Parts: sequence; structure tokens; C-alpha cells
Amino acid sequence: MEYRYLGRSGLRVSAMTMGTMTFATGAGFQGVGAVGPAVAREQIAFCLDRGVNLIDTANAYSRGESETIIGEALGGKRPNDVLLSSKVRFRMDEGANGEGLSRHHIMRQVEASLGRLRTDVIDILYLHEWDGSTPLEETLGALHTLVEQGKVRYAGASNYSAWHLMKALAVGEARGFPRLVTQQIHYTLEAREAEYELVPIAVAEGVGILVWSPLAGGLLSGKYGPEAPSARQLGGRHEPPIRDTARLWRIVEVLKEVAAAHGVSGAQVALAWLLGRPGVASLVIGGRTEAQFGDCIAAADLLLTPEERARLDAVSAPPSIYPYWHQNRSAAERFGPADFRAEEK
Repeated sequence: MEYRYLGRSGLRVSAMTMGTMTFATGAGFQGVGAVGPAVAREQIAFCLDRGVNLIDTANAYSRGESETIIGEALGGKRPNDVLLSSKVRFRMDEGANGEGLSRHHIMRQVEASLGRLRTDVIDILYLHEWDGSTPLEETLGALHTLVEQGKVRYAGASNYSAWHLMKALAVGEARGFPRLVTQQIHYTLEAREAEYELVPIAVAEGVGILVWSPLAGGLLSGKYGPEAPSARQLGGRHEPPIRDTARLWRIVEVLKEVAAAHGVSGAQVALAWLLGRPGVASLVIGGRTEAQFGDCIAAADLLLTPEERARLDAVSAPPSIYPYWHQNRSAAERFGPADFRAEEK
């Protein structure tokens, strides 16, 4: 397993992170899965044995059940080199202060997460979504308190826009608050809009990228095509949204061809492509079975040729929207490493 530094921090995380959205005793988070404690314990052991050192969850996953199952599986005795990340923002309680990024909600929810996880510290705490109603000074000040108390080690953001993230970095620096060292974002061969600004910020500002749903809900696994859509899509789950299905299946066709050349799954190719993108530290992989986890973990060792990467880049290239088409025409000779470069289709 490869280990990468998380942004500008000194923390090293495995190229693959274990996602636990499927952990639930009932229907699961938005119907994604229902992996109970016994199977979860086996899956965690399976991933850790293969070098994964980061387990990712959120308090919102099945209203805390994911955290509870992780805590039960680890028994409050996780190895020193195993990292836990969780998130805070979404509604967990009734009432006016049951959601958001106020000091009140953050402090209460982190205490609850620590209890469910049976741990004294969360290694990475993500602000799960933007809260435009709470001053950033209040949100980042709460993170500062938690770090000072030793209850959180590192902080990050998830699902922020570029200006949200840049403002948070600026406010944090001005006030001496803990720096956001990572962002957890959606980024795949099919959905490359993060390359306009979120990936450039990662490169320019040293904010390590973790990718959620790197297989686009299974659509990039190589198992599906226009004749057999993803079961999750058929089941009514519309995250991520697919706006151009013809383009999706063109990408999947090239994905399958590259996979066939290596004798591996399409999922491994999609994941290996992401691991070669600038700023990416780790991919959050999920699964209902050990076989699914094992296939994804194997992608960390898959080396794509420059020609294969070029084919995948070309078939999936995002359009050059404004101001990038203008910059690419008139300023490309003075681009830096973080600038968006339009790719020829």
C-alpha cells in the first residue's frame, strides 16, 4: 500500500480509505447498504490487513449507526496506526440547533461521535457541508477549541465550493485557527468539474484531496452499460447526477478496453486514473463484500501507461468554460502548476 501526505500536514494516509456509509443495522444510509457489526468487523480487519490506515465515516451516516458499528468493531482498542475520520454538519437532533456549523452543534455532535466511536480523539474532522448562516470565525473557532482539547487532530472540509474553501483558509490563517488540511470531494472520470477550481486549490494551497464515490456509485465499475444501468441508479438514487448518459457510456467503453488490456476490472482502472491526478491523497472506497474491497484496494498497484491515461483523459475531458477558455487562449504561456489546462478532445 502506498501512503501519501495529507496536504501540507505531516499526516500520511493510505492511498485507499475505507468508506463505511454501508454500515447500518437497518436499511442503511439512503438505502446504500445494511452491513451489520459482525460483517463490519470482518471488513475492517480485511482492509487493515491490506495496509489501509484510514477509516472514514460521518455522524449523519444512518444517524450515527455507522460510527456505533465502527466503535463496536474496534472495541475501543484501535491500533495506534489506524486513523478515524468523521464529519459534522447535517441534522442530528430536533430543534433549532439540531444542524449546522455553529459552536453549539459542533461541540455537541463531536462529543456524541467520540462516544459512538469509543475513542478519545477523531483524527480528521470534516465540515460535511457549507453553512452560510454561521460565521466562519465561529465554526473555525470551535475546531480550534476541539484541537486544543485533544479531541480532534486535523480538520477538513467536504462539498465546499472553491470560494468557500479559500475563505475558510484565509479566515483560519488570519485568526490563528487550525488550517483545513484536506477536502473530501466528488471527483471521477465522469465528473471532472472539480478540476476547474477545487483541484487547483489543492495544488496551490496544499489541501489534500480525498475522493468520495470515486466509482460514481458503481457506474464506473465496468459492470454496467446502456443495456444494464447501475442498480443504484435504477433504485432511484440520483447521486451523483449523470447529465450526459451518452458521454458516460463512451467513457465506460474506453475504461473496459483499458481494463481488458491489463486483465483487471474497470473499477481498478477508474481508481488508478484518479490516483494519478494532481492533489489526490486517497480514495474513499466502499463495498458490501470483501471481494469488492479487495478489488478496489488492488488498484493502488495498477500502473497505467501514458497512452492509456491520454485515452481516458481525452474521452472524459471537461468542457473549457469561462474564464478558462479565455485563459487557455491568451495566458497559457504563463500558467503555473495549479492552472486549469483545457484538454483536446
